[in-house]
Amino acid sequence: MKALVQRVLEAAVTINESVYSQIGKGFLVFLGVEKGDTQAEADFLAKKIANLRIFEDENGKMNLSILDVKAELLIVSQFTLAGDTSRGNRPGFETAAKPEEADALYLYMIDKLKSFNIPVQTGVFQTDMKVKLINDGPCTFILERKSGQNG
Repeated sequence: MKALVQRVLEAAVTINESVYSQIGKGFLVFLGVEKGDTQAEADFLAKKIANLRIFEDENGKMNLSILDVKAELLIVSQFTLAGDTSRGNRPGFETAAKPEEADALYLYMIDKLKSFNIPVQTGVFQTDMKVKLINDGPCTFILERKSGQNG
């Protein structure tokens, strides 16, 4: 499972030219679910996202989490994060989870993040979305948890 986390000043998802969801200051998270991923990977990444200290404190150091600054989170499913670009110029998606498995883990991740009392907005699984954001920094991190990985 992979999560691309961007610290944003604002972000929004538009579907069919209408704003579906939007947030102010917080995280925009793109989530890629791969074959073999389970709730254990989602639990690990949700905890990591909730506690990731990438907001600046009063001294300008990245030392505060989304919980500390009481910011919002927008999570969007993105199967292309599971794309393999190691061969040729066209990505392969053999490692991506099947849609029904990916959707179940995406919904589980949403619930898990909400359990940390983070205001969570979402995209819509398997839908053509336009995502608009103002990246703060820019500040972007890739979090990854392989299925079966410990620690």
